[in-house]
Amino acid sequence: MNETRGSALRPLARVLTDGRTGPVLLFVEGAAGTGKSHLLQELADLPGTAETVRVRWRCGTDGRPPDEDAHRRVPTLWLVDDVHRADEAELLRLRRVLEALEPGSAAAVAYRPEELPAPGLPLGAPPLTYPSRLTVLRHRPAPWDEERVRRAAAEALEADCTDEAVRRLRELTGGVPRVVVDLLAVLGERHPPFTGTAAEVEAAGVPARLAELVLSRTHALSPAHRPVVWAAAVLGEPAGRDELVAVSGLGAAAGGDALLRALETAALAEPAEGRYGFAVPLAAPAVRACVPGPVRQDLHGRAARALGRRQPVPWADVAEHHRAAGDTRRWLGAVERAAESAAASGRHEQAVALLERTLATPGLPPRSRARLAPLLARSAVTGLRSDRTVEVLAQIVRDASLPPAVRGELRLDLGLMLCNQMGRFPEGWRMLEIAAAELREVRPGLAARAMTALSSPYWPGSSLDVHRRWLAEATAAADVSGDEPMRTAVLAGRAGLAMSCADPGAWELAKELPAEDTDPACARQAARGLCNTADFAVWLGFYERAEDLLAAGSDLSARSGAPYMEYNALGTRLLQEWWTGRWPGLAERCEEFVAATADMPFIASDAYVVRGLLAVAQGDWGEAMSWLSQRGTFGTEKLPVPLGATAAGGMIRLALARQEVEAAAEQARAAWAVVAGKGVWPWAAELAPWAVEALSRAGDGAAAHAVVRDFSRGLGRSDAPAARAALIWSRAVLAETEAPDREPRDGLLRAAELYREAAAAYAELPRPYTRALTAEGAARCVLAADSGSGAGPGAGFVTGSGTGPGAGSVTGAGAGPDAGSVIGAGAGPDAEPGTGAGSGASLVPAEGPGDTVASPAPTSNPAPTPRPAPTSDPNPASASTPTPNPGSAPDHSATPAPDHLATPAVIAELEDCARSFTELGAVWDAARARALLRTRLPARKGRPPGRPSHADELSPREAEVAQLAVSGLTNREIAATLHLSPRTVEQHIARAMRKTGALSRRDLAHRLGGTP
Repeated sequence: MNETRGSALRPLARVLTDGRTGPVLLFVEGAAGTGKSHLLQELADLPGTAETVRVRWRCGTDGRPPDEDAHRRVPTLWLVDDVHRADEAELLRLRRVLEALEPGSAAAVAYRPEELPAPGLPLGAPPLTYPSRLTVLRHRPAPWDEERVRRAAAEALEADCTDEAVRRLRELTGGVPRVVVDLLAVLGERHPPFTGTAAEVEAAGVPARLAELVLSRTHALSPAHRPVVWAAAVLGEPAGRDELVAVSGLGAAAGGDALLRALETAALAEPAEGRYGFAVPLAAPAVRACVPGPVRQDLHGRAARALGRRQPVPWADVAEHHRAAGDTRRWLGAVERAAESAAASGRHEQAVALLERTLATPGLPPRSRARLAPLLARSAVTGLRSDRTVEVLAQIVRDASLPPAVRGELRLDLGLMLCNQMGRFPEGWRMLEIAAAELREVRPGLAARAMTALSSPYWPGSSLDVHRRWLAEATAAADVSGDEPMRTAVLAGRAGLAMSCADPGAWELAKELPAEDTDPACARQAARGLCNTADFAVWLGFYERAEDLLAAGSDLSARSGAPYMEYNALGTRLLQEWWTGRWPGLAERCEEFVAATADMPFIASDAYVVRGLLAVAQGDWGEAMSWLSQRGTFGTEKLPVPLGATAAGGMIRLALARQEVEAAAEQARAAWAVVAGKGVWPWAAELAPWAVEALSRAGDGAAAHAVVRDFSRGLGRSDAPAARAALIWSRAVLAETEAPDREPRDGLLRAAELYREAAAAYAELPRPYTRALTAEGAARCVLAADSGSGAGPGAGFVTGSGTGPGAGSVTGAGAGPDAGSVIGAGAGPDAEPGTGAGSGASLVPAEGPGDTVASPAPTSNPAPTPRPAPTSDPNPASASTPTPNPGSAPDHSATPAPDHLATPAVIAELEDCARSFTELGAVWDAARARALLRTRLPARKGRPPGRPSHADELSPREAEVAQLAVSGLTNREIAATLHLSPRTVEQHIARAMRKTGALSRRDLAHRLGGTP
């Protein structure tokens, strides 16, 4: 019977700990390296058996066998290894020992079944007559699975292995423990150091121990029998008897005899029923390398013919055998068939790898290059390219002997790769322009595809008018060609351009895409159109409507074999989840996407940005900048326009939070120039509020007004709900930052109304994070107006360090317009206990020793309703903001300020914001909202004299400060968020470390249950 390792040990442990139990004999059988000796050592070390005598016996050595009579009357554990090497005398002695086992004794007998003189009889013939009292068990150590191989790799190597590398380790070694360990040792000594890839595993070679074993067994065969082993080595995988004999060239009778002899000597094995090969796949290269060259070529030629008779034909393997046989013509023909077959079944990466290797071969005939290069280009564009693909095609396209149609097609696909998959827009744009010119007359359908690519506004550079002209040319060229897939490509381009510009007709164009077309080429173009249109719809803020397009596009991409579009759809979904507040697990999904596309980081640019926005919201500023900067994989200036604007918005906000106002303003000017130059104004939504704040705080009010004016004019009456909400938000920021210089109280109340309009618009989308930020802005402005802090010099919008003449803003956490300009009234973060906070502010005690926060002066005036119902006006930007000129600056006197304020209602609104931030996991925003609340709650609600006791546990304020500290914020940044002095923050962190027993900030993170 077969036993698992644990169940194999239990019977022996039982008999050795209870002397009355009948004896046990355990046969341990397995091929070389499967862990038999290791199991015997585990048995020797069994706990609770100290009184048992251990007798070790390794058969086939020169040493004298142990005396069986000396141990008969005491509990004994016999550990017998390598029984397959025992001679007749040793087997006779061993049989006597086993027959005489007494209660309380046991024996474990290990052997290689493939090397037994009498197959299946470890103790020789005739079979042993086992005593009735003896329990006999058999155990076969199982090969390691992938998880066990992964653990072994982690223990042996410094680098983490990719999943593909672990899978390849398991496949090559068969999971045989000794071979796994030996191969890991080879990888550990590799120079340059092992980085964890499957390619490095494949290139490591055969460990010496395995090579010597398989070569010794092959050499033990007679020369007449060795060809069958060579045939198995050339095939490289288990094969049927007839195929193996045919490749060996021995003929049916001689080949059959040779196979039997190879199996008897364990040179070959039967890994699966009726399939013969090596027990460990990695052994094949060792044997193949020792086959004489001419013989090996003949073997490969016969292997190619044998595989050609399979159904379906494995063309890639046939091609490799023809190449190794030196038959160039048949090799190239099989490569072409293999690439076409792989592409047709959606295995584009396999086609790309095969064609790359082939086209990189020196001396390839020009005609063959002209046939194979377009296959590579098509698969790389539809699937996923590698850097080598671009290098190979760039070299080929310079070949003057290429026909113009072929060169134009290569330029087209190379341009698409450069733009879509590598972010090399200027280079790719130029390549597409040349391709369009080269193909216009000879291949108008392909010319239309190049022109359609040039009509996409997604890339930085050309203006919207240029893209529209290219789309018109593409439409004309597609009509001339009569090529249905190219007509579908142009329709996809029209739908995408219309949606990006918020043209309502885009939805009807998307419906015209032939999602059910049975032509794979048309289906792939339709998938591209659906995914791109869904992406543009998400940028507009049509999250629910975009979901249907995205689902249809993802499904069609998978069905038509378009992995590049599948990745595009995944990036769109991450953005959608960020905006709609589906944050649980979002950071992990982003990181998984980045890891899956590690060799093509540009494809994962959406994931990088979303992960950065989450890091800002969670207060992890160091990680935020790294992610928003694409972790140095490529420059942010290479990002598509809307994504670049979003990343810029996040980095501007981060700079403002760190009081790097001039740097934020410079970045705002540069990013705004890119968006304005493109002319697709809905894409300004994720940048505009931050650009306005940065420019206003830097003292460049004219530029801030110009941003709002240009944004308003550019949007016109476009149906772009996210951008319209962002326009209202931008006007609110402008009104708030300008309030101290005009009519402070009325200006702040006017800003509050605008913030409420923006919050209502974001609630409609829905965007819960941005709604909470803009609602917080409304409450903040009302509180500032109520306290009178906006009046007089030195008061106003406290930044945390008081930059500017009494003005600044406490920037919240998030990125893009999903994060608000948080401008609060109260003491700056550098204020020590007892310092003033500006006109109308009074200091009140907070929760912990040393806490001092600024509270606006109380008032009994009621406030307007915190959150009005969403306006029915289809243009939210115009709600309550009448302007005679759509591009002019907002008129702050258009709406009179209310006569009464309702501070309790505003407090409730702030509490709701803090709750929303907490539910989302926006640690920094929640802390900031609670800090603003504390400036009012003590004065409004009061509390008993003295402070609550938190002798042995963290106070609420200590916990809040500690949470921000472990998320990565510095003391000064925490101080800016919570309106405390850095010294107070330092004291809170020290108390938190003392109470939790933490030795450092990193240790504090563990004590608090991990970083957020």
